[in-house]
Amino acid sequence: MSELRTLLHSSASVLALAPMQDVTDRAFMTLMSRYGGPDVYWTEYLRVHSVSTPEKWIVHAIKHNTTGRPIVAQMIGNDIPSLVRTAKFLQRLPVAAVDLNLGCPAPVVYRKCAGGGLLREPKRVDAILGALREAITIPFTVKTRIGFDDPRVFDELLPIFARHSLDLLTVHARTVKEMYRSEVHYEYIARAVAALPCPVMANGNVYSAAKAAEVLRLTGARGLMIGRGAIRNPWLFTQIRQHQCGEPLFVPHGRDVLGYIQALYDAVCTPGVRESAQVQKMKKYLNFVGLGVDAEGEFLHQIRRVDNRADFFRICEAFLDHDRPMPLAPFPLALKDSDLLAGEHL
Repeated sequence: MSELRTLLHSSASVLALAPMQDVTDRAFMTLMSRYGGPDVYWTEYLRVHSVSTPEKWIVHAIKHNTTGRPIVAQMIGNDIPSLVRTAKFLQRLPVAAVDLNLGCPAPVVYRKCAGGGLLREPKRVDAILGALREAITIPFTVKTRIGFDDPRVFDELLPIFARHSLDLLTVHARTVKEMYRSEVHYEYIARAVAALPCPVMANGNVYSAAKAAEVLRLTGARGLMIGRGAIRNPWLFTQIRQHQCGEPLFVPHGRDVLGYIQALYDAVCTPGVRESAQVQKMKKYLNFVGLGVDAEGEFLHQIRRVDNRADFFRICEAFLDHDRPMPLAPFPLALKDSDLLAGEHL
């Protein structure tokens, strides 16, 4: 039995790190493993089209997986021959499954009728899944949203998913157009659990162990896929396991978070890259970490304005060099509609 199928047939809820483009690279996955980590990792998506070749850094991450846990390779695209070609290549690598992305909400993706854009064409999804299921001899999984701009299409998609003997369906229970700015419609995940013969994993707005328990209760899902919550709190997977076992939860203190930021800086730092570019890259992660630092949003306000390493860590130390416990859920910061983070932490 494959590693993924073994996990899915175990008694415990399966915990997965969500694929996040330009985030879930080998360095980040390795760092997550140091904090307990998930049961299974998803790669960034491989862009597939008529003249594509698999991204070398993703292939490297698969071949040199140091997490000790299985890894799933995710593809994004709409050209059937190219997807089949890439899937056959990926099966020769040490992957636990091949996954198709039907949920990416980035306009640059869905405008090309890839990712979440494919949900506008259920018949095309049907054809792609049929071709891939025939070509893939290891576990084949799909990550989807509940529709492009109307969740009513989910009722049309469910029989398609059921028809192609998927090994796992992960459902992010928002439409593509809702991005990350709405409530998550968990009832759609529950409907998928009831309708499909394969296991279903829930995705969206899992930011604490208590929230994880609530989502599992509401949906009946086989497990949870977590993305942004794990960036903010790398101990989250461990806390969920502790909660499920009835154990006291590890609560990080300020210096624990400060240590995580230092480890993250060291992990994602690319030799030879100028300091200002590295600090700018770190802001992408700190946009999520900062939601759990102070209720006023002052940490985020200050960190977004630095451009060098010394000032970056000066601000981090000013807010986090203490032994007080940190909150287990993000603060509901009042953000503007134009703000990068408006709603995205939900």
